[in-house]
Amino acid sequence: MNLPSFLWLWKIAAWSMGLSLTAYTVLGISGIWMYNRRTNKQPRPKWLRPLHYTIGAIMVFLVLLLLSIGIIGTIGHYGSLGHSPHLIAGLSVVVLVLISAISATQISPKHPWARSLHISTNIILLFGFLLVTFTGWTVVQKYLP
Repeated sequence: MNLPSFLWLWKIAAWSMGLSLTAYTVLGISGIWMYNRRTNKQPRPKWLRPLHYTIGAIMVFLVLLLLSIGIIGTIGHYGSLGHSPHLIAGLSVVVLVLISAISATQISPKHPWARSLHISTNIILLFGFLLVTFTGWTVVQKYLP
């Protein structure tokens, strides 16, 4: 096997990506739960919103960690960036996650646009995650025998 000397970096990236996708799924479930409670005019559990925010913050951290690993690993291996469509896909996911996180902090009756921006960004983020997963898999194939 002709693997890069910093295989540990790729392992962290794989775990971070898996945890990011898990966080996205849990955020989707908890977000739908909050939406259903709100539209049915039922109170939501007091722990639900803090859980949603905490998992969202963890996902932001994981995506920024992935960005760092991608930049360090690619420059360390190739000496420059832009060797595959994975860069554009990854940067798109980072931007979408940051838009989602920032819009989440703005959700209130004073900012009715924030909730729709948050939700629509997260729907687009699903496609971003699919694209970054696919392009990431093609990058991983370069290192496998």
